[in-house]
Amino acid sequence: MSASPVIALRKAIRAYLLADAGFAAAFGQKLYDEAPHGTEPPYALFAEAQLRDWSADISPGAEQLFTIGVTSTMRGLSESLELAQRIADLLDEAPLSLEGHQLIDLRFLSMETRREQSGRFARVNLRFRATTEYL
Repeated sequence: MSASPVIALRKAIRAYLLADAGFAAAFGQKLYDEAPHGTEPPYALFAEAQLRDWSADISPGAEQLFTIGVTSTMRGLSESLELAQRIADLLDEAPLSLEGHQLIDLRFLSMETRREQSGRFARVNLRFRATTEYL
């Protein structure tokens, strides 16, 4: 069997988002699994991921429910919401090419806002669902 579908999807998402001029202008290269200490917002993070079997009779597959978080220090939520919406728009039904897997479907599901560290950081969590088949 191939490498993890979670890793394959994250690599494809990273390459796809960083190739977008608008994403690069807003975030630079700041799309992390974990933000390095001292990283200044805004940045995006791969957060939780849940992997489930999604196999058919003749082909093994996986369903992923995953979160990408956008963090900002701007007062209010407008910057983080605008940046998050850009990611949602880019990834919803994106034609990603995965190593060792075929992407069947990628859908934006929901968006959630919150404040962290007594309001210092605005965070928007984007939830997605992806289905893949092993090659």
